Amino acid sequence: MSLSAVLMAAGPSPSPSPSDTGPPTVPTLQDAQQGATNAASWVEENWSTWLAIGLRVLLIVVIAAVLRAVVRRAITKLIDRMNRTVQAVDGTALGGLLVNAERRRQRSQAIGSVLRSMASFVILGTAALMVLGTFQINLAPLLASAGVAGVAIGFGARNLVTDFLSGVFMILEDQYGVGDTIDAGVASGEVIEVGLRVTKLRGENGEIWYVRNGEVKRIGNLSQGWSTAGVDVTVRSGEDLDKVKATIGGVGERMSREEPWNELLWGPIEILGLDSVLLDSMVVRVSAKTMPGKSLTVERELRWRIKRAFDAADIPIVGGATAPADETGAADPAAGVAAPSAYASTTSPQSLAASPLTPPPNTTK
Repeated sequence: MSLSAVLMAAGPSPSPSPSDTGPPTVPTLQDAQQGATNAASWVEENWSTWLAIGLRVLLIVVIAAVLRAVVRRAITKLIDRMNRTVQAVDGTALGGLLVNAERRRQRSQAIGSVLRSMASFVILGTAALMVLGTFQINLAPLLASAGVAGVAIGFGARNLVTDFLSGVFMILEDQYGVGDTIDAGVASGEVIEVGLRVTKLRGENGEIWYVRNGEVKRIGNLSQGWSTAGVDVTVRSGEDLDKVKATIGGVGERMSREEPWNELLWGPIEILGLDSVLLDSMVVRVSAKTMPGKSLTVERELRWRIKRAFDAADIPIVGGATAPADETGAADPAAGVAAPSAYASTTSPQSLAASPLTPPPNTTK
């Protein structure tokens, strides 16, 4: 029995008529007793239904809360296990440099936050729909309205959705992290923060770039794996190649044993050979595998050491296609003398053509 039926059974409430100007009618004790009896009978008939609905709602809420807590705890343990696995696999110096502590921490926090938010949304949303269904509320109009609103929000905030999804995949795929030097096309620099919507970079001059993840079409990571330091040494074409190779090899061997270069160099300094041979010069290519982001530092030090070693070994370094110096070193005495002019001779055709015309002699008498 519904509440409206109980009220109708209790009898209509007295209402004064327009012609009745007397005092309002007071319900009698019998009418009040009859109304209380009807209400008690309605509660007695429907209390089991309401109790069942309440218990069902309580059970749904408890199960949703417990399931949400279990899932969030499982996600947290999974992220921690992933971190321990990465530390165990990459326990060497190479692995420790590839994935630093700050990068692992921020990436784990971002992945865990996304997964926990998705789990909470799914579990709590499903529980809310089940509670509404328990009260026998028609969910079809609600779901239809939510679908239309979701489509409208999706079209209006498509850039935000694109940035968010791009950020999620960048973090899950570990395309870059904190401390990496990247070239994002629109900006380049060192990554100082990775977010789900924007990535923060610090440029070479100290400026900070905020790059939207959805605007990044390509990523060039200069800090993953290793870097390559390449140095080109240009010497004269007449130099002894064995002497040049031995000198550079000694420089590389000494540099590999000294600190901190023994940590920055991840491989031996190799002499790849002649990169080009010209009439008056030749280029020797030297290469080395270095720590990510340290190639320029190694190149500068390697050039410094090669120059000092070549000076000690009396091996001159030339720059590009330059003319070789005279072996004797004597200056040409005619180098500062100008070429003789054709006008210096009075009988030359140039002098005759430039001489003034003289009138013919007068032969008239």
